[in-house]
Amino acid sequence: MTTGFASKGVGEAQRRFAMSNAPLMPKATAVWLLDNTALTFDQVADFTKMHPLEVRAIADGDAAQGIKGMDPLSNGQLTREEIEKGEKNPDYRLRLQESKVVLPPQPKRKGPRYTPVSRRHERPSAILWLLRNHAELKDAQIMRLVGTTKSTIASVRDRTHWNTSQLTPIDPVTLGLCSQIELDFEVARAAKEKPIDAAYGGATLLPASETTKKDEFEPAERSSDDLNLDAVFAKLKTLGGKKQDEEE
Repeated sequence: MTTGFASKGVGEAQRRFAMSNAPLMPKATAVWLLDNTALTFDQVADFTKMHPLEVRAIADGDAAQGIKGMDPLSNGQLTREEIEKGEKNPDYRLRLQESKVVLPPQPKRKGPRYTPVSRRHERPSAILWLLRNHAELKDAQIMRLVGTTKSTIASVRDRTHWNTSQLTPIDPVTLGLCSQIELDFEVARAAKEKPIDAAYGGATLLPASETTKKDEFEPAERSSDDLNLDAVFAKLKTLGGKKQDEEE
């Protein structure tokens, strides 16, 4: 029972996949259907997942010039009975036939991301940018984002890379090596694994109690005698008189 249920589920998934996708080489298929059948433009457009105006342009010779028509009967994407149903009823919509070849699911590849040859020379610049702007990222995370090796990351970090003098930090998203979503995900993961030290909260302003507190060494409020100028001058005159008496 389990096997039958699984095969039924796979067949249903394949049928939905076939009905929701266009045939191979839709423009070439549209050219063949227009040349060899009496289907309407809307029927051809619905089957090939193209716009009716584009199909009309192909029929008028304004588009798809030089494209050789591809027979959908020969590759099993359409049957003669299905075409006849469509020719008899303009409102009928053709159905893409199920593929007889079942492709196995592609397993997930382990290891660094594949990078096109044209982009490989830009990876050191992206590594340098990540090391400067996101030092919290681990080497494994940088390898996933850029598709590089641990030795390359170490050479860029230690400035022993053969092209160190010419390297300039460039955002890997700008270079097309990864998406912004992937970069944000790795940065958020690194932030969770390495939280900020709570002992140091950064430089802050002093509280008001500290800034308005009087200095301990500030002299007490001056008395009124210190501010009495007459008393000060009288004292100076007394001192001056004593000095003259001593000289005599």
